[in-house]
Amino acid sequence: MEELQDASIHHMTAKVISAIKTTKSYEPIYKELQRLACSPNVDPIDMRNTLEDAIKGAGLETEIRNIVYNLVRSRLSKPDPTATTKQLSKTTLSDPLGYLKRAGVLWDRRVRKSLNAMCTELKVPLHGQPRISADREDFMAKWNELSNYSMDLANYRPVYAPKDLLEVLLSLKGPAKTTENTDEIPQWEFSHIALPVKNLFELRTHFADLLRGDGYLGMPDLTTQCQRILETRHAPMCQQFLKKGCTPAPYRGALWAAVLDSKLHDYDIEHWQKLRNTVWTTDHIVDKLVFKDIQLTASNDDQYFVFEDVLYQVLLCFSRDTDIGSCVDYEAFPVKGKTYEGPPSGVVPFHGICMFAAPFCYLYDSPVNLYYTFRAFYIRYCHRLTTINTHPQGIVSLCLLFEKLLQTYEPQLWSHFRELQIQPLRVVFKWLMRAFSGHLPPDQLLILWDLILGFDSLEILPLFAIIILSFRKESLMQVASLDNIESILADLSSIKVLPLVQLALSRD
Repeated sequence: MEELQDASIHHMTAKVISAIKTTKSYEPIYKELQRLACSPNVDPIDMRNTLEDAIKGAGLETEIRNIVYNLVRSRLSKPDPTATTKQLSKTTLSDPLGYLKRAGVLWDRRVRKSLNAMCTELKVPLHGQPRISADREDFMAKWNELSNYSMDLANYRPVYAPKDLLEVLLSLKGPAKTTENTDEIPQWEFSHIALPVKNLFELRTHFADLLRGDGYLGMPDLTTQCQRILETRHAPMCQQFLKKGCTPAPYRGALWAAVLDSKLHDYDIEHWQKLRNTVWTTDHIVDKLVFKDIQLTASNDDQYFVFEDVLYQVLLCFSRDTDIGSCVDYEAFPVKGKTYEGPPSGVVPFHGICMFAAPFCYLYDSPVNLYYTFRAFYIRYCHRLTTINTHPQGIVSLCLLFEKLLQTYEPQLWSHFRELQIQPLRVVFKWLMRAFSGHLPPDQLLILWDLILGFDSLEILPLFAIIILSFRKESLMQVASLDNIESILADLSSIKVLPLVQLALSRD
């Protein structure tokens, strides 16, 4: 037994070492370790102990621990990316979720096909073209005030919107069932999808820290405590602090950067400059889609319109960043048919994508700091909300969790929706897919996202959606149309995240 345990530890250690070597942090850390090993403070006779002391003294121990922490909870938990199509075929033949994975591949293909069709229709190259000299100079001159940059967007439209993804999700059909009761299941319910989702007891266990009164209420001098945690530069401690839901606003950006491992290095700044230069020199169709999206959403939002210029910078650079495609997980399933190329980042802009970046404008003055923390947040969480996937915190799982919670804890509302033949998901899907951005006031949205980061879970979203419906249940029970239901739920300005989430978790 001990031999098996030792072998497992050795295997994981080898995986961690191999993964560290692929990170951009590896080379500067390795060089610093070489420098320390040659320093006078390291005794060749007692190399191990004196080198460990030197590493701790230089702060490298914490940095290495944070790298390992982030690798273990993200990259090392992913399936083997080297699996061949033949291996995939064997594993998917008996996979009960194969139809869902196939739907994910087909959805991604459909989105890219739409982008390609738009390029053909407008007679513009998918891979972009060099900007003419006058346009390049104008773009560079207005880089910090791109809201003044003139661009004809009349023929451009979002490639897709949340409602398009919802329609695909509602049309998903699982493997044929032989039970007699199959016909009794409404076609618009998600109950036929066999994804594992938590019940309220399991959610209460996962979010237990929110129900411990001494953990977040009446805490003396939160600012001092936050400062001390940030001084340690220890990512797990920063994550634990975010679970309190009462982060002092001036320190939120630093805490998020620590948890998401988005602290700036010299190579990050160089990478940003390369992305910016690519935007300056190359005209790409995604530029128009980014401008169009910001003008349709953030520019018309009272809370975010002042950040229009920085959002242009961040999302234009995001669209050029090829590192994103290699970090984002996409469903793998053998599907025949033509494949289509996408933008450099692999992310096709959709209606509302800028609202994932907009809240970060309240945290950072520098577009570079904003970019890297937003990018890390998108890779870890947001992409799961915009793709069809089997991840436990993907949009399909969140929709299923919402339905089960609504059926179990608000049976009257569930019955009311059924009688009206209104799918409950149609009411809340825009909240879930945007993680409530653009729907909650920024101060409350940032608290909600604190909890997402603190508990490393998007499951807070359907739980929060349920309690909002419960909170307005009396009004919802008195109306009989989707328009009236949406009117009741349109204004969330009075909603307070923390007490409502605590209420949802403490229900019988």
